[in-house]
Amino acid sequence: MTQPVPIRRAPGGPLLATALDLAARTIPVLPLRAGKVPFGNCPACRDNACGGRPNMKTPGPCHCPRTCHGWAAATTDPATLTGPAWAPVWEQAQAVAYHPGGAGLTVVDLDHPDAIAWARQHLPATRTVATTRGEHWIYQGAMQSANAVRDGVDIKSTMQYARWLGPGTSILTALPDAVRALIVKEPPSVRAVQHAVGGSAPAGSGQCRHRTPSYLDRGIAMAAQQITEASSAVHATVYRTFLAVLAAHGRCGCLADAHVGRLFAAAQAKGEGPRHCQDAWTNARTRLGL
Repeated sequence: MTQPVPIRRAPGGPLLATALDLAARTIPVLPLRAGKVPFGNCPACRDNACGGRPNMKTPGPCHCPRTCHGWAAATTDPATLTGPAWAPVWEQAQAVAYHPGGAGLTVVDLDHPDAIAWARQHLPATRTVATTRGEHWIYQGAMQSANAVRDGVDIKSTMQYARWLGPGTSILTALPDAVRALIVKEPPSVRAVQHAVGGSAPAGSGQCRHRTPSYLDRGIAMAAQQITEASSAVHATVYRTFLAVLAAHGRCGCLADAHVGRLFAAAQAKGEGPRHCQDAWTNARTRLGL
């Protein structure tokens, strides 16, 4: 009697097949283990044995030849996906994730029915993917990621990963301003800014040389740009920038509400809360004895 031929599973199984299919469509992917946690992409970093921190741009305390943690591990290179570092990983993986920003996409992660109802009322329809608790709304275009932009709503794009849950339904829509606006916090009120600055210029200080647009406005623009371009250690960058601005302009009374509001808005756009901005400003003033 002829023995049945055993069915051979492809190395890596269906998750690797999915990853390779996505990579062929220029969507950077990575495997996730239980709990939606990434693997490292080198043997020394597997299971974060080296102490590397997921979601960070750099590997942390280890000395990897390349970035290999969290979203930064995502790749479209089939040789990496099937290579010796990741070949055994796919057998343990629980899901495939992808880097939306690397694919030029933004995912609006809606975590519960109320968040979905809000999105249907305020955001344009686009491609939708069902999740365990809610939906992913996917838009064409990348932006800065941010968590908890409102109750049950996260933005996953650059420097972030999202689970691959299927191609979804409906047509992909261009990233609208309504989504970009979700990460922009309101600038502090005029009253709050006046309190932070410490009031108007001292009486009798006269016309300050910093009031000229070629000096003050350029300095504020450069300070806001420095905050905006910070890719890590945002809180420290905000504090150092506030300190530099106050060192240059804090004693002559030339800072107006609009100047400080612009700095606070830049910091809040990077994820700093109003309280963090206020604390950083106050600490900088205290450091300078203002």
